[in-house]
Amino acid sequence: MKHFQQPPVSFNEKLRHLGPGFILSAAIVGSGELIATTALGAKAGFITFWVVIVSCLVKVAIQLEFGKNAIYSGKLTMASFNSLPGRKFGKAHWSIWLWLSLQGLKLLQVGGIIGGVAIVLHMMFPLLTVNLWAIISALVTSLLVYRGYYKGIEKGALVMTVIFTLIILCSVVLLQRTEYAISWAQLREGLSFRLPPELVLIAFGAFGITGVGGDEIMYYNYWCIEKGYAANVGPDDGSREWAERAKGWIDVMYLDALFSMVVYTVVTAAFYLLGAAVLHKSGQVPEGYRMIEVLSRIFTETLGEWAKVLFLAGALVVLYSTVFTAAASWSRVWGDAFGQLGWMRFDTDAARKKAIAIFSWIFPAAWCILFLFFQSPVLMVILGGVATSVLLLLVAYVAVVFRYRSLPASLKPAATYDFFFWLSVASIVAVSMYGLWQALS
Repeated sequence: MKHFQQPPVSFNEKLRHLGPGFILSAAIVGSGELIATTALGAKAGFITFWVVIVSCLVKVAIQLEFGKNAIYSGKLTMASFNSLPGRKFGKAHWSIWLWLSLQGLKLLQVGGIIGGVAIVLHMMFPLLTVNLWAIISALVTSLLVYRGYYKGIEKGALVMTVIFTLIILCSVVLLQRTEYAISWAQLREGLSFRLPPELVLIAFGAFGITGVGGDEIMYYNYWCIEKGYAANVGPDDGSREWAERAKGWIDVMYLDALFSMVVYTVVTAAFYLLGAAVLHKSGQVPEGYRMIEVLSRIFTETLGEWAKVLFLAGALVVLYSTVFTAAASWSRVWGDAFGQLGWMRFDTDAARKKAIAIFSWIFPAAWCILFLFFQSPVLMVILGGVATSVLLLLVAYVAVVFRYRSLPASLKPAATYDFFFWLSVASIVAVSMYGLWQALS
């Protein structure tokens, strides 16, 4: 007989079971914070500060609904999508086909990030070209994910991300002693909720890519299951004991998501302020191969020229953690999707391992090829952010279905939760629809 694990009760015990949200944070910091957020600040100044703050705060309720679905159903993301009401085309629900149609731009996004890794490595070790470093980075990533060494890499990347975050916060504090010091008037401007028409597209992309994006929300399901939350709860047998066990592990998941939200919100705010204060004032926008060189000024202008090496080391860890986590996550979600489409098997442990192994080589190679062709990391990342904003609309719809059609009655949340849930849905729909309208008009 299966003995399911009872949820931790004390706060300290719950902390020992955190993890899925911080895996997402390792991915979020590289693409959203280091590149898109700083570029937005450099182009827009302080006026769109509110966009990235709202972006970080409003999406977490949707993430919680996906996490809950993983815990009470035990289903992988695409399996849950395929169980949604509505029309199927072939074996797959329309939502899976819509997701698949957006993946071209998402491939560009991670290609831009692998390009960022290559540029940093070339600056640190210039004997090899940027293109060669991109190829090496892709091969190393594929090998690590294929061999299954991702747990140790993620833990190391998370530690380095924390260190890099502390350096970023220190840089913001030291900024106040320079000519780029941030004033209260600038902060008020940034929180005025105004958005000039010429900044709509980049703000739209930044909304999709900063904080937890549509793709990270979908990945959260896999990491919650691999962490063991669903296995600890067990299948729904309709008993009171199951409901209490599920509520306990859902509380742990809530804590995991909220802690990670605090981390990436603080980091996002810091990166944006540095971009707006240092780069916008000096008229420098990170673009092309000079992206990392320009971004390094957010350190050297506040800490001195010696800090460039520190920035490069931190940027390498942050960017590479995104590439590595993306490879691990994409291998799972694409294998799951192909399984639902009937294109490959993904219904057993052996089949899942085989699919992950195959995709672990395909995606880093595709990202590398796209970077070698486009050679514009910032543009590639921003375009991926636009696709992520569209994906957020799909994710918000699925979350509503999870909440009102899939959630067992015994797990019905309080009215306060529903208020924030609908605030999250309304914000995502409003910003995404407005951004699409402006982009297409």
